[in-house]
Amino acid sequence: MYRGQRIDHEDARPRHRDRRRRHSPLFYLMVGLALGICLDQALQSLLSVQDTGPSAPRQHPRISQSSSSQQSALKAPPNCPDQIEQDFLTVNPYSRPGTKLVSVNGIVVHYVGNPGTTARQNHSYFQNLARSGETFASSHFLIGLEGEIIQNVPLDEVAYCSSQRNSDTISIECCHPKEDGAFTPETYDSLVELVRWLADYYDLDTDQIIRHYDVIGKECPVYYVRNPDAWTRFLEDLN
Repeated sequence: MYRGQRIDHEDARPRHRDRRRRHSPLFYLMVGLALGICLDQALQSLLSVQDTGPSAPRQHPRISQSSSSQQSALKAPPNCPDQIEQDFLTVNPYSRPGTKLVSVNGIVVHYVGNPGTTARQNHSYFQNLARSGETFASSHFLIGLEGEIIQNVPLDEVAYCSSQRNSDTISIECCHPKEDGAFTPETYDSLVELVRWLADYYDLDTDQIIRHYDVIGKECPVYYVRNPDAWTRFLEDLN
């Protein structure tokens, strides 16, 4: 320590500040540009995530997402039966996810489980799921009590109807007047015509025409589970 001279940190700080100011203006300009680029990239990344978040369809838990190389869309078959009314559901996470079918390896027949309800009422239920989010449910086709047919989902897209077979099958829900699940003659005739047309287009054998029961053991369509001879007759009627 020098006699008669006081040196403390306050005396030293101005000198350090003086040294920092010796950087050239070009140095500060380059630093500022680098920071600006980093901030711009971070902002663009954030906006990109926000754009694809809420609007992107949510994948059903039971369907594995195919890779982009496998997402080639199938062409819908031409010359559909005259009684088909195409009324596609709005794309939404709960009844029409918009996921592409990679292939069609079967047709699954169901019953709606609500005696006396019409095809139009069941179609409205599927559509309202977009708002209620109550469950995941839909089918490619609904056949009504008088044989009318509503197509809910395009044939190159997944419908939420057949459990683990959603990703490679076409699904058909049939209305029925009573608890026993038996179809009216009109419903039955339309089912035969629709399945025959689809099976012919996709080159499917009768062993690829199945009940929901054959997928997960559920009593659906209940009449054809409890009366297997009736199911055998239905398969014979397709020929």
